[in-house]
Amino acid sequence: MTQLEYKDAEALAKKYNIKCIESAYVKSYEEAIKFAGKERIVIKAIPQKPIHKSKSGLVAVGLDSNSIFAAYKSIIASAEKYKPYKVLAQKMVSGGMEIIVGGKIDEQFGRMVLIGLGGIYVEAFKDFSLRVCPISKKDAREMVLELKSSSIIAKDDKALNLVSEILLKVSKMYVKSDLKELDLNPIILHDGTYDAVDLRMIR
Repeated sequence: MTQLEYKDAEALAKKYNIKCIESAYVKSYEEAIKFAGKERIVIKAIPQKPIHKSKSGLVAVGLDSNSIFAAYKSIIASAEKYKPYKVLAQKMVSGGMEIIVGGKIDEQFGRMVLIGLGGIYVEAFKDFSLRVCPISKKDAREMVLELKSSSIIAKDDKALNLVSEILLKVSKMYVKSDLKELDLNPIILHDGTYDAVDLRMIR
């Protein structure tokens, strides 16, 4: 099995109209500063082999043009032992609710799609819902409402429709692609919209 490079995963997600945070590979801190402009960004080193980037010192968040230089140098130093790697800069979303939408192949049922609280919480609270793909709009809404955290994730009908639509798009992508596994974690819900921030897709 092979993990797709971030930009390849992003291109596949965008093909199915899944909204992704603005990002770019950068080869220097000058490129990162140019990408940031007047906004805050995240910088992360992405090795070819899967690794917990935060625990390995490969991620820096909330960076402005004054803090990018030091953060970039620190990440490059930490990433040396994980060669080869690429450095990705992403625009930053402040606040919002993190969810995970993922997919896996079950030996008995085949392709299944998952939703739950995102970030660290999917492991901490085990609050997730599963369905066999492809799912219907009714399935998607039921998946969200089954979550213990549904009142936080889907605080009104507009939010419920938004998250249901994300699920439907991911289910369609998973069924129509040759992916074996996928994790969009986190997807950040904010300001009536969302951005997929971390993309892990395996063929």
